[in-house]
Amino acid sequence: MKHNRKEKVIYLFVLLSACLVFFSLGRWSAYRFLDKEKESEQIVAEKNDKEETEEIKDIVQEDSKESVEQENGIIEENEILNETDMKQEDPEVSISEKYLSEMTIEQKVAQLFIITPEALTGIENVTAAGEATYAALNQYPVGGLVYFDNNLQSYEQISSMLHTIQQYSTEITGLPLFLAVDEEGGSVARISGRIFGVDGIEDMAVIGASQNYSRAQETGSYIGDYLSELGFNVDFAPCADVLTNPENTVVALRSFGSDASIVADMVKIQLNELEKCGIFGVPKHFPGHGATSEDSHNGYAYIHKTQEELDTEEWIPFKKAIDNNARFMMVGHIVCPQITGDEVPASMSYKMVTEILRGTLGFDGLVVTDALNMGAIMTNYSSDTAAVTAILAGVDLLLMPTDFQSAYQGVLNAVYNGEISEDRINKSVRKIIQVKNEIRIHH
Repeated sequence: MKHNRKEKVIYLFVLLSACLVFFSLGRWSAYRFLDKEKESEQIVAEKNDKEETEEIKDIVQEDSKESVEQENGIIEENEILNETDMKQEDPEVSISEKYLSEMTIEQKVAQLFIITPEALTGIENVTAAGEATYAALNQYPVGGLVYFDNNLQSYEQISSMLHTIQQYSTEITGLPLFLAVDEEGGSVARISGRIFGVDGIEDMAVIGASQNYSRAQETGSYIGDYLSELGFNVDFAPCADVLTNPENTVVALRSFGSDASIVADMVKIQLNELEKCGIFGVPKHFPGHGATSEDSHNGYAYIHKTQEELDTEEWIPFKKAIDNNARFMMVGHIVCPQITGDEVPASMSYKMVTEILRGTLGFDGLVVTDALNMGAIMTNYSSDTAAVTAILAGVDLLLMPTDFQSAYQGVLNAVYNGEISEDRINKSVRKIIQVKNEIRIHH
């Protein structure tokens, strides 16, 4: 019994010890398990962090790549737009280039001339446009025709003739003709006061002296209206000459007067009114016939003033017309020895046309000579030499050479032998086409 009790004590002691060992082992295992679980969670967390980091990195790289692609896209798009902008030229320039590319040099040179219908056809007193006119225009597709009293008989006859010749021109060249007339009003008028239904107009000197700007406006509108209805598109008017020389008789009645500002304002008003009617006015006679005493119809006319003097008076109307976007400017056969130092008339002078009218005054429209059959030119130049010299001076349009065919061939020969470059011809023809495109808009 005693032995059994001792054994029970030992048994209990062993059992208690075993429990303590198992308890310790359990705690250790539990801690170990927790540590492992924690470690596992940390590994997973680190893995997740790594994956998240990689994902973020990928996103950043993708965003960066996308951003670069977008930026490149924008740059590429801008480059395309810039190229497109460069290719999108002024429509008028594009049309001009198209016509130029399809024209022969002979056709281009013909565009530089404005002549009478008699010079074109070889027929006297042309009053209609028929087969002879069509054939001549097909051979010499000139830039324009100018009409005088002998060509103009009645309203119906003028209208029929001009609309027919214009139709011929568009069929042959695809371009309209400059159909021109000297219709200043007063003493220089081919239609008003002569043709039934068109009232006479007073001299511009009377309008200028009245300082009645409304009258100047009404006159310009009236002239423009009947010229446009008849089929004209160019009027060699108004006179922009300031009458500074009291001995002058050439433009005495044709000028708006001796006050440069009044002349300038009235010239501007009439140019605007003509253009509203689809008529291009041509301010004349640069560098200023009002300062001369001679008549260039007979020989050279002279201006004995310096450039500075002309700039402050005679050139004011021309400058105002230029600022008002005049498309044409007529240059007279006037010698300015104080400026050029020689006897070369302005119409033939590089100094006067290119350096001063274009350069100093900034005119970029069409420069047309005064009539080349006038005494000032006829007695000093042959027709071919006058035409070549004027083109070299910077002129775009040659008006009424004494011998058209000689002048035409003279310019062609100058191109053939390299005296005049084809680029120089293109420069004038390009401007001619651009203005003719505006005629198509008006009519």
